[in-house]
Amino acid sequence: MKLGPFFHNYELLVDKSESAFNNVADKHGECVKCELHCSDCCNAVFGVFLVEALYIQEHFDRIREDQKKEVIERAKKAAQAIESLQEKLKTFENDPQMQAYTLSRERIRCPLLDENDECVLYQRRPITCRVYGIPTKIHGKTRACGKADFINGETYPILDLDSLYRDLYILSKDILEEAKVQSKDEDKASLLISMAKVVQTPVDDLINKDF
Repeated sequence: MKLGPFFHNYELLVDKSESAFNNVADKHGECVKCELHCSDCCNAVFGVFLVEALYIQEHFDRIREDQKKEVIERAKKAAQAIESLQEKLKTFENDPQMQAYTLSRERIRCPLLDENDECVLYQRRPITCRVYGIPTKIHGKTRACGKADFINGETYPILDLDSLYRDLYILSKDILEEAKVQSKDEDKASLLISMAKVVQTPVDDLINKDF
């Protein structure tokens, strides 16, 4: 299966997210606190859509073997932490607010982050990572990095993440339809895949495997 056309459309979304970030940084640079070795967003719990997982896995496969081994070891630890978190969330299955609070407080280090607090795939990092430092809107709520200096009551450009995520979902769905994948999950395209699984799973398995 040729993924190039899908990756091209994905990179257009990357460009869109980069433009949004640069727009805010140009107009309100004093509020944006992203800098080298700042890894606040790299320790949050997050996942990526299938198209992004495939894109990252393809580029991960091109890095040095010693780097790969180090990332895989970190991914195994992250996967264990995620399993523990999932067990913890089960205790709040009837309390969505508590689940959301627990997720927001959890710190699980991304396996792509090395010992120097630098991303080994920085140029290919997920869209979530690219826009973390600016105001974004998701599910109707506006959020920004806790380290940023955006002031409540002031007006800033806000990136609509719901729209970006919808586009990522559509691209992921198109890939599954092209691959004629039959999944136990009714809507596999909507599933978010942890980075710990992304770097440990071959491209074909990312497409065909049920997570």
